[in-house]
Amino acid sequence: MAAGIIIHISVGTEKRTEFFSDERISIGTNESNDIQIHSNSVETGETWFELELSEGDYRIVNLNKSLKLTYNNNQPVRRYIAINDGDTISVDLTGINFSFFSLASKSALITTNRETHVAQFIEEAALESAVSPKRDDAKAFLREFVRELSREISWTTKLIVLVLVSAFLGGILYLGSSFNKELKQARQQTEQQSEVVRKLEERLSQTNDQIGNIKQSNQQVIDIFSLAPRLRSDYGNGVCLIVGVYDLVSKSNGKTLRYPDPQTVQPDPYEPMPQEDQVPDQTPKQLGLTTEGNGTPIEYDFIGTGFHVGGGYIITNRHVLQPWGEDDLVKQMMSTSNGRPRIKRLVIYFPNIPQPFVLKVRQAGGREDLAVASIDATLLPTDVPVLPLDSGSEAVAVGKTVVSMGYPNGPDRLLAMVDDAEAKSINARFGGSRQALITYLAQSRKIVPLTTQGTITDLDQRRIVHDAKTAEGGSGAPLFGQTGKVIGVNFGVFTESNAANMAIPIRFAVDLLKLAGWKSPEEIQTDAQNQTAATNPNSNSNTAVAEKK
Repeated sequence: MAAGIIIHISVGTEKRTEFFSDERISIGTNESNDIQIHSNSVETGETWFELELSEGDYRIVNLNKSLKLTYNNNQPVRRYIAINDGDTISVDLTGINFSFFSLASKSALITTNRETHVAQFIEEAALESAVSPKRDDAKAFLREFVRELSREISWTTKLIVLVLVSAFLGGILYLGSSFNKELKQARQQTEQQSEVVRKLEERLSQTNDQIGNIKQSNQQVIDIFSLAPRLRSDYGNGVCLIVGVYDLVSKSNGKTLRYPDPQTVQPDPYEPMPQEDQVPDQTPKQLGLTTEGNGTPIEYDFIGTGFHVGGGYIITNRHVLQPWGEDDLVKQMMSTSNGRPRIKRLVIYFPNIPQPFVLKVRQAGGREDLAVASIDATLLPTDVPVLPLDSGSEAVAVGKTVVSMGYPNGPDRLLAMVDDAEAKSINARFGGSRQALITYLAQSRKIVPLTTQGTITDLDQRRIVHDAKTAEGGSGAPLFGQTGKVIGVNFGVFTESNAANMAIPIRFAVDLLKLAGWKSPEEIQTDAQNQTAATNPNSNSNTAVAEKK
């Protein structure tokens, strides 16, 4: 059993030897280590490894894997290796080496007490040779000593001694062979145990990797389930309700088109009644629109959804800002009466903001059902967020999670969120005017977008099909991907299937935004940096000189 260990340390040309009898010895660059190494080639404040006395041997524990150590010049250092006499550990590329020598304890239970007996003739011969002045007498004494000793010892004793010596030498050889065999077996067992430990460490590493992957998968699942609430909290206040009113005017004089005055179509009381044998004409008279009289003006209101992308720019659908293009009856009236549409009111409402913002149309898409409008950015509150756009993400794939956020069914859906009694009271007060109803809902801070979650069911280059529920009024709503950024703009609902809601990829909206003069947050930041550099050229040159130094 080892009573201690001797460690020889060499750092470059400096060498030192230390003896330790502690059960645990730490080595490294930390001030608390038993052996502290001070060298510019290694980092300070680290413990490289520790030696622990276990089962009679010192073994390596708590190995710092970030440091490359070599065991006996060609083997990597591993934990729980037993330190033998002459073993070395080197720190690669630093010139730092450690040599180890164990110190066995002496037996405290077995001692000897033996006196030396010298034969009388040996004693007399030794005395005579001591007083003789001749040098040859010593040789004679030695010869006489050997002869007398041979005569004194019998052949039996000689034979016994020979047998004992032979047995002793044979025992030594046997013990040496057995010890060598045991040592070889011990080394093989150590190698096998080291291999087992290595495999266990590999399995442990694989298990840790699997646990990490499972943890990452669980986190992804948690992120997916929490995606809709998180997006509603982060970007819900940037999704606006679009409210508008338009009428029809004559292209020739710009006057409002009206339905005919009801009194002009009353039957003439002096007109003779048809005869009994005459069948009255059942074909209704086709009465055209007019700009004269007191008839009801041709006027329509419309709603939709839009979202803020920075600088006061709003993205929505073309058919939201130009609804007459999707109404066959309106198109027929314009065609037959030489009329054109005129927007009388176009505003947007953001959540938690009672006042509306006037909206101006900037660009309308051609092939794609997209439009860009804007409001006065100086009037926009700071708590209205900018929705991030993602035009090239892997989130656009079948089976990926999406979140839609808009105002389907307009004020009807907003009224459904309040108590029945309050809803009846509101309808009684404002049911006759949808504009007045929306104004009241805005002032009561009840304008809140509906957030729904689903998955992408189909897609192509120009369409994203998903099953996140929406309805009329949800056109122009942003469609978020798993990255938390907008990947599309809702534009259509297939009423026969809930899994066929359609959106336009956001990259088409980005192209339209750039035509309208919009700049991304990254471009705005770059322009600001360039402007700062242009106004302060000296600071840039000084910075360049400092970096060159």
